[in-house]
Order: sequence, then C-alpha cells, then structure tokens
Amino acid sequence: MREVELSDAAWVVIGPLLPPVGRARGRWRDHRQVLEGIVFKFRTGVPWRDLPERFGPWQTVHGRFARWAADGTFHRLLAAAQTTGEVDRL
Repeated sequence: MREVELSDAAWVVIGPLLPPVGRARGRWRDHRQVLEGIVFKFRTGVPWRDLPERFGPWQTVHGRFARWAADGTFHRLLAAAQTTGEVDRL
C-alpha cells in the first residue's frame, strides 16, 4: 500500500478543480503526487529540499505550489472544501 496524504474521497473533490494536466513537450508529474507533496510539506514543516522522493523532484513540487498559489487554484480548492464540509480533512 502506498503512503498517501490525501484520501480518495478528498481527491474526488479536488481533482477536477486543478488546472488541466500536461504541456506541449516533456513529461508532466501527476497532480495528485505533487499535491500530496505540498500537503506533506505543510503538515510536517520540512524544507522543500527535504521532501521525500516519492513526491518527485522538490523543484517540481515547489514550482507547482507557487504557480497554483498565484493563479487562484488554492482559493478554488478552499471554496470547494468549505461547501462540502471537508475543510478539516483536506
């Protein structure tokens, strides 16, 4: 069993609210894996550089965190969590 930071139930709510996956070239790290890295970072307080390898390169996790913070993704996630009563579980 793999270690997860987000339950499947939470992912059902969160997944559709994230930006589209992919880009023109190159490989794209899975949104769930990256978001679990972000959650892990803030739950534990570890520096970005100390994220476990299971979340992918720390630069990718940090970069996507910064992009989602700037484009309002986290505001959409919080609004959805508040409407479903899942704020304390995300």
